[in-house]
Amino acid sequence: MLMGDTCTRGCRFCSIKTARRPPPLDPDEPYNTAKAIAAWGLDYVVLTSVDRDDIADGGADHFAKTVHNLKERDSRILVECLTPDFRGDLAAVEKIALSGLDVYAHNVETVRELQRFVRDPRANFDQSLSVLKHSKKVKPTLLTKTSIMLGLGETDQQILDTLTELREAGVDCLTLGQYMQPTKRHLKVEEYVTPERFAHWEKVGNEMGFAYTASGPLVRSSYKAGEFFLKNLLKKRIAEAPVAE
Repeated sequence: MLMGDTCTRGCRFCSIKTARRPPPLDPDEPYNTAKAIAAWGLDYVVLTSVDRDDIADGGADHFAKTVHNLKERDSRILVECLTPDFRGDLAAVEKIALSGLDVYAHNVETVRELQRFVRDPRANFDQSLSVLKHSKKVKPTLLTKTSIMLGLGETDQQILDTLTELREAGVDCLTLGQYMQPTKRHLKVEEYVTPERFAHWEKVGNEMGFAYTASGPLVRSSYKAGEFFLKNLLKKRIAEAPVAE
């Protein structure tokens, strides 16, 4: 996780520390992070971060520098960036989309109807959708990915409508998992969704045309089985890409 352990937002499902002005960024973090990851010998890595609304570009340049440093050390490492929404700043989104990453991930978190109830007021469904759309617009070969929590009181129709909007926005990969209340101060779980219902939504996602749908109580936006699938999908795309003359 980049840019510290303190977020400028206060979503009602998340227990991370919050502050209006977290400590300043470490300018050496992009270099040091890339050095460490390359030394670990990973072939797939997920870079994520807190929200940093206190920084002009939301930390987009910091993210991009980390990807640049990592790809310079080992171009074979596949990089997924799970980013904030940058307050809808599409220039910030573009900076990361063109940084050399392989998967651009940004989570809508919940259905459209529950956004204001679940997320910080500075976040919303359309803003998140614009992040996913724009990353694909500036680099069509990017895989885009998002995640939804179930068990917050959403209806089946709301889930279906959300999935439809995500596919219409060109999102490639989708994960659905059970919301778990981190502390008593956070949103209560309204429903423990059955494995059968999760299996249903995985089937629906695949039928709708998502390249990859993972749906289960313990599924999270980044987890090993998903990374394995994406790694193989990306390698297949690279192998099939025409060689530039």
